[in-house]
Amino acid sequence: MPRPRKPASPFRYYNSSPEIIRLVVMMYVRFPLSLRNVEDLLAERGIDICHETVRHWWNRFGPMFAADVRRQRVSRMKGFRQWKWHLDEMYVKINGAMHYLWRAVGQEGEILESYVTKTRDKKAALRFMKKALKRHGSPEQITIDGLRSYEAAMKGLGNIEKQEVGRWANNRVENSHLPFRRRARAMLRFRQMKSLQKFVSIHANVRNHFNLERPLIDRQTYKTRRSTALAEWQLLMA
Repeated sequence: MPRPRKPASPFRYYNSSPEIIRLVVMMYVRFPLSLRNVEDLLAERGIDICHETVRHWWNRFGPMFAADVRRQRVSRMKGFRQWKWHLDEMYVKINGAMHYLWRAVGQEGEILESYVTKTRDKKAALRFMKKALKRHGSPEQITIDGLRSYEAAMKGLGNIEKQEVGRWANNRVENSHLPFRRRARAMLRFRQMKSLQKFVSIHANVRNHFNLERPLIDRQTYKTRRSTALAEWQLLMA
């Protein structure tokens, strides 16, 4: 019986080490840096790469790393059935046209789903909620704002009894927009819906991986969690 073949390494056609590629992708996606900022910071460490290499690497490896992180976290989080979700949408301009970024955030600040649409009607809300429910299961409660599209979509899904609407109840998801806003300003703009959807998915998973709840824990615990997160990052796609 022939031995099963090992999956080919995604780094096999690159001269740079996987450690450097992982570092570049983490720096660009996690922090509000431009491509040339990443190039300059790496030059100080003795790593000579072009800013176009940074662009190529995050486009090539970012989705792979994000999928690996999401696969591990979703499998662990499906065991928690008492979830409370927060849903909200934010405005993003693409070539001067307004688009909408829908977000589902868990009760601990975990970004569960991100979805980009041209409209924010019932049809768009329904697609977004079906996508989130398929991947993460059904929560006990869903907190929304006053947008009627959510209510109409939840009636269509038959879970209208789970909704909660409150003036300050949705601050959890409102605050989750801030890191993406800071990151988007460094990128200046998006030109296509496809590129925006790609980046928000990568950014959400990288942020979830390094979201260490720093204000809620002591310094020693934070250092331990940070070291663990960095060590796990270096093992992605190994």
